[in-house]
Amino acid sequence: MPAEEYISPRFEQASLARRASCALFCAAILATPNAGAAERRLAPGARAWAERGEGAIRGITIGPIESGLHPGKGYGSEAYWRTLAETRALGANWVSLTPFGRVADLSPTGVSLTFEQPFEENRVAVGRAIDLAHAAGLRVLLVPHLWVESGGWRGELDPGGEDEWQRFAKSYGTFLREWALVARDHHADMLALGVELRSWVTTAHAPSFVALAREIRALYSGLITYASNWDDVDDSVITGELDLIGVNAFFPLTEHPGATTSELMQGGKRVALKLAAVAEHWGKPIVLTEFGYTTRPDPALRPWEWPDTMSHVVVDEEAQASAYAGLLAPLMREPWLAGAFMWRLYADPNDLSQEAEWGFSPRGKRAELVLRDAYAAHWAADPPWPVGQSLFRYAAERPGIF
Repeated sequence: MPAEEYISPRFEQASLARRASCALFCAAILATPNAGAAERRLAPGARAWAERGEGAIRGITIGPIESGLHPGKGYGSEAYWRTLAETRALGANWVSLTPFGRVADLSPTGVSLTFEQPFEENRVAVGRAIDLAHAAGLRVLLVPHLWVESGGWRGELDPGGEDEWQRFAKSYGTFLREWALVARDHHADMLALGVELRSWVTTAHAPSFVALAREIRALYSGLITYASNWDDVDDSVITGELDLIGVNAFFPLTEHPGATTSELMQGGKRVALKLAAVAEHWGKPIVLTEFGYTTRPDPALRPWEWPDTMSHVVVDEEAQASAYAGLLAPLMREPWLAGAFMWRLYADPNDLSQEAEWGFSPRGKRAELVLRDAYAAHWAADPPWPVGQSLFRYAAERPGIF
């Protein structure tokens, strides 16, 4: 997800010296086998998901109704069931659910498990949401997320010195373990360890995150990912702990206004080349844990800009649809891509109060047609149908594969 409530400046890239220092500091713990962990669920290799034969992940992120003033509209509600029906109609076979924890500011002392609702209520609602998704024939990625109350981007969190980082890591560990238990108890199919925690996983603080990842691996036996920001996925030092490399794929596809769809597709090809190198280097498939563009002119120029901070915006459905096509068309052909999760619909499909008209949701817009076409198409991660066998019969015998 892009920055929360403001346009965050690009986080300063780590220097070569700091990267080298981090590499030396992290090398021992990263190289040590996790003897107590559950068996990894994917074989090695960038094409491991495709070789598994389950078909590409065609995902939709379903956001909670982020206000306690909207009872009966959040996860697990009757309204949420309607969103699941719409999700299936779009051609999706997975959903992503994003329960939030709260930090006060960018120098947090810990994570509050309570977001809009008391944690125990939210735990029950999210568990029911997982169960209902399974009942609808959808698989589930659970993504525990952090909300920065003061504004700012979670990738710039800095608790302070080493003692403060250890205290924060302990509190975040409590937050993540609670949601890992929900994932375990309700058989979620994949769990994300975090979202865009750049200042943690790309620095010398990373060993504490590695230790937490291994603890979660022993607790939860499903697939594990982590949602890197689009511009730091190749800097993360915790990737070796994952089954699939997660990327929040808000990639710019152009450097100038007014780019054509063809030019945006060239940008998508550059994205594919970048991610292919990451997948091959680590020998792991990639999943786009989030992708999407807003409904405004030139959304692929600075796609991380948060729509709620804007005013007097011209709604441009064609630009959003072109950005979708520019990103997806080149990536669908890549066998290292396990799939993608569109950002996002909400837990009540009729609640329009969650986002501005020029926001990310493609619902009822031209981008929805692009998404439907993409999710109905054959992806490189899908198994080929046997020569001489009817495509329609093959699809009928494997619901959700196309």
